[in-house]
Amino acid sequence: MFALRGRKQDRVRAPLEAADLDGQFVLPRPLRRVVRFLVCLGTGRIHFAPHTGTVSALAFLAATGFYGMSLGGHAQGFAQTTTTAVGFAIEDVKVSGNDQTSEIDILQQLGLDGTTSLVALDVAEARKLISELPWVEDVSVRKVYPGTIEVALKERKAFGIWQHGSDLSLIEKSGSVIAPLRDNKFSALPLFVGRDAETAAADFYEQFSAWPEIRDRVKAYVRVSGRRWDLQLENGVVIKLPEHDLDRAMQVLSTMEEGQQLLERDIAAVDLRLEDRTTIRLTAEAAARRQVAVDARTKQLKKLEQENRT
Repeated sequence: MFALRGRKQDRVRAPLEAADLDGQFVLPRPLRRVVRFLVCLGTGRIHFAPHTGTVSALAFLAATGFYGMSLGGHAQGFAQTTTTAVGFAIEDVKVSGNDQTSEIDILQQLGLDGTTSLVALDVAEARKLISELPWVEDVSVRKVYPGTIEVALKERKAFGIWQHGSDLSLIEKSGSVIAPLRDNKFSALPLFVGRDAETAAADFYEQFSAWPEIRDRVKAYVRVSGRRWDLQLENGVVIKLPEHDLDRAMQVLSTMEEGQQLLERDIAAVDLRLEDRTTIRLTAEAAARRQVAVDARTKQLKKLEQENRT
């Protein structure tokens, strides 16, 4: 034990003693191993495995090439071509949760052409691109190796049709426009017409649901001056509703319809805007017939009056 300790102390002190006796410069400890390695390399005491130089040169050239492609923006294309060649081309796209969004729309949005590599596909970018499709509310994209993409969609729900000018658009309950109306697939949805109609549609339609027998006869809900609504019935009758107290107006209309079948008559409009009266406007034909009847009645009364005088 004492002998071992003595040798260790001698090894530690030796360089210091040499420096003190000879006055020679001693390298700092971190550089000593480097100097020893270089000396051994120069004297041939270190041997490298065969082809080490070739492998190192190839690795250096490959690293340089990758760095150059990265600077030039070609790294993604190189990776895609390489991984596609070894069997990682996207061969199948599985879409779930889609009703209005077709698989072709997704393929075109992602730019898939049969040579796209699954390895090189950027999932975050793919989600961003698919989210730009009009019906997509939320989307998740998952890679399934070696060549499948799984896309799960959550689509927006169409609440109604909004007519603004000559344009027709599908809208959500919030009033957000989903997409232009292209076909008759959504013809059963309620139609809201006018400026600001899309934002006020859901609240009004919910209030109006208490009178289903009248709601089923409505062709369009027309927003007037951003304050109130007119109902355009399928038979052409217009019902003018007040800005406030919708329940009172609809109760009056419902009572008149039940008792007198008002909406089946030859009328053009029912004005419920005033609380103390209801105004009914006849159609032009009905007004003409009524005028003829009034004139005939007036003549008859005058004739009877003259006969009584004589």
